[in-house]
Amino acid sequence: MGLLVEGKWQDKWYETAATKGRFVRQESQFRNWVTAGGEAGPTGKGGFKAESGRYHLYVSLACPWAHRTLIMRELKGLADHISVSVVDPLMLENGWAFNDEWNDDLFGSDYLYEVYLKADPSYTGRVTVPVLWDKQQGTIVSNESADIIRMFNTAFNEITGVADDYYPESLRARIDEMNEKVYHGVNNGVYRAGFATTQEAYEEGYTQVFDTLDMLESHLSQNRYLMGDALTEADIRLFTTLVRFDAVYFGHFKCNRQLLREFENISAYVRELYQVPGVAETIDMPYIKAHYYGSHKTINPTGVIPVGQEDQAFDLPHGREHLSREEAA
Repeated sequence: MGLLVEGKWQDKWYETAATKGRFVRQESQFRNWVTAGGEAGPTGKGGFKAESGRYHLYVSLACPWAHRTLIMRELKGLADHISVSVVDPLMLENGWAFNDEWNDDLFGSDYLYEVYLKADPSYTGRVTVPVLWDKQQGTIVSNESADIIRMFNTAFNEITGVADDYYPESLRARIDEMNEKVYHGVNNGVYRAGFATTQEAYEEGYTQVFDTLDMLESHLSQNRYLMGDALTEADIRLFTTLVRFDAVYFGHFKCNRQLLREFENISAYVRELYQVPGVAETIDMPYIKAHYYGSHKTINPTGVIPVGQEDQAFDLPHGREHLSREEAA
């Protein structure tokens, strides 16, 4: 684990002394957008036109943030248009790495930080996934997963012919509101608990996680998806944390009030999303467990990987059809 400082790699864990033991996530620094015509997006500069074969995605199969982009890539029919490189499961003293099995198909890099340096030789910050790379301009378009999934949702529609909209205009305000709750309470909440270095900071994160899960359990008892009948990006963003919960966050991050499978509605909801065509193929649970338990030496210094919680029967019936108003009609 580490970061780049003015283009030089440093092996350094997250600094929490100044925040009283609280984990604070770094803001993404590359915030350009791919758009249908190459015009500028909400942030960054223009010049990144949606074209088949032009862009390359760097991911870890363990990272829930990168996982969002893989799911959206599948749902929007982009597998033949955006290539992918997957890093090694272990993230150690040189950060995300490549090797003979998990290789950088573009540059043959040994480490992901080398890709960052191609975009900015003086880059300072964490080297994170996902990364969307532009082969034409030779630079990083974005390393912000929330932005990348929205690019995938609309920018390539004319190329793929897949018009399904996971961020429809009529629901955007509600989606944004739900995303905010889920980000703080679940997506980042499990990390705030797991990476805390004081009891007070841990209990803050832990409490927020389960307060939010309790809210979601109630909400999903009446709604098939977070937005009712519509499967949206909000569900994708939530799912990638939930699917890792029992295998990783319950034990490794000490979010152990109860297993996710003990939430009747949330667990059925996870099974339904897992069974959406294309989603299951983006999940590699042995890889996920190898990363978390093998990489976080400050939390699990032995690197021993727990045997249980790997086969969670996500393919069992979910029984949530009755919650759809369309089905009821």
